[in-house]
Amino acid sequence: MEKVFMAAVVFYAIYQTTKLISEHLLKRKIIKAGHIEKAQILDPVSLGSEEVNKYPSLKWGLVAFLAGLGLIIIEVLRMVYPDLINYRYSIMPFGIELVFISLGFLIYFFIMNMKKK
Repeated sequence: MEKVFMAAVVFYAIYQTTKLISEHLLKRKIIKAGHIEKAQILDPVSLGSEEVNKYPSLKWGLVAFLAGLGLIIIEVLRMVYPDLINYRYSIMPFGIELVFISLGFLIYFFIMNMKKK
């Protein structure tokens, strides 16, 4: 299993390196030909159209808080119902944790939408 994983990592690294080099050479050729707008690397910056994240610490604070809350709930469930979660064969703790993390992002999204209005 470990050899398969290592082989996958090596092949993925080779793929990414080849992709990066070929994209670079292609963009260089496009720029030398005079078609800068097709290279999509020298696009003009438009500050008005892009949304600026004004509260990044609010977002990550909410996500970290709810992720911690999810871990606490998993532990409480394990203590109250010891047969409910078997950590070796259960996916339930991962599901609970992902639900709480996504809840943090959703709360942040709704807070930002209410601030815009």
